[in-house]
Amino acid sequence: MQIREIRKEDNLQMESVIRSVFLELNLPLKGTAYEDPETSTMFEAYDTPKSVYFVVDIEGEILGGAGIKPLKNYDETVCELQKMYALPKMRGQGIGQKLMDHCLDAARSFGFEKCYLETIPTLKAALKLYKQNDFLEIDAQLGDTGHHSCGLWMLKDLT
Repeated sequence: MQIREIRKEDNLQMESVIRSVFLELNLPLKGTAYEDPETSTMFEAYDTPKSVYFVVDIEGEILGGAGIKPLKNYDETVCELQKMYALPKMRGQGIGQKLMDHCLDAARSFGFEKCYLETIPTLKAALKLYKQNDFLEIDAQLGDTGHHSCGLWMLKDLT
């Protein structure tokens, strides 16, 4: 297993991972990453300054991923942890923590001071991971993510 930056040839597999997790967990499709245009072009979406997307690759099979980008239409010192999804065979093995570590290390290296995320309250395992990594719930959405169906917002101090 390796955690590495996404490549253009990973786009289809990563899109499949994201969409399959939504269907598996019966998550809202509207106002989420499911219908986000970037989901089909992950390499290109993260091929921008102060952005990176990591995938979990096991012998050429992409099992999950997560990324960091500047939070759109918000303070330039705040990034967003985005599109953190994992197939069932990746879950429960500590790989999500390793993926999170890569993302938070990248965020700090880019000079971000805070990391924001949006999630869906029913994703209990994800919430546990976020809380273990000192993300705190906040009262309202920040920036302009376009994901109005998430319903839970969290922020972490990176300094």
